[in-house]
Amino acid sequence: MTTPAITLSDGHSIPQLGLGVFKVDPAETERIVTDALEIGYRHIDAAAIYGNEEGVGRAIAASGIPRDELFITTKLYNTDQGTELAHAAIATSLEKLGLDHVDLYLIHWPAPSRDLYVQSWRALEAIQRAGQATSIGVSNFLVPHLTRLLAETEVVPVVNQIELHPYHQQPEVTAFGASHQIATEAWGPLGQGKYPLLEMPLIVSVAAAHEKSSAQVVLRWHIQQGHIVFPKSNSRARIAENFDLFDFELTDEEQSSITALERAGRVGGDPNDSK
Repeated sequence: MTTPAITLSDGHSIPQLGLGVFKVDPAETERIVTDALEIGYRHIDAAAIYGNEEGVGRAIAASGIPRDELFITTKLYNTDQGTELAHAAIATSLEKLGLDHVDLYLIHWPAPSRDLYVQSWRALEAIQRAGQATSIGVSNFLVPHLTRLLAETEVVPVVNQIELHPYHQQPEVTAFGASHQIATEAWGPLGQGKYPLLEMPLIVSVAAAHEKSSAQVVLRWHIQQGHIVFPKSNSRARIAENFDLFDFELTDEEQSSITALERAGRVGGDPNDSK
């Protein structure tokens, strides 16, 4: 099965569904990514701070899948922000991944107290020009951070990866992104198990109507919203289930009813507090 792709503002495309490796044990990462690649995933979302880029790299190397069929993301962490540190960080990530470039490189958090995200973005522009990253973007940026970035730099981020699930949809951020051709990537798409999303009667009812799981229904909602999404699991069966999203479609009413669950209920860190 081929995963639908979204064309980014720089002309490159990204598979709309991928695998995330946040909080994946480094000792298990190679196995889990190998499982995902065997199932059919071609998009892996990694980050330096996750501590498991080596496992991702080993799985890629062993897979035999041509490099141009894969989409690999990694991220610049807060403590590596700044011009020289950013250049060193991408070199380290590429070495750990065993790659000569990533398809997408993101600033992981704005870390406003450091006041280095604009400088770091200029470093990412240089990293892109050098061919170490095909596309560049940001993660966890709010509208004020994006507004400043657009005013003070040259390249518009192709994506903004943000916490997004039915209880916390960040409509102001997504609307700003859409108006500037910044695609939205949703991390924590199932709420990270921090509220009973998958047991909610509405979700259970929609799942029963489609003979799908609650998780599949929520992930399908993301897909139909146009989000790029990369659920994480340690289980091969669950990884396969999360990939099985393209043989059903939610009705407009079902989509709207899930969207109506919005509560501004952030379960992760506040970007303004990132340090």
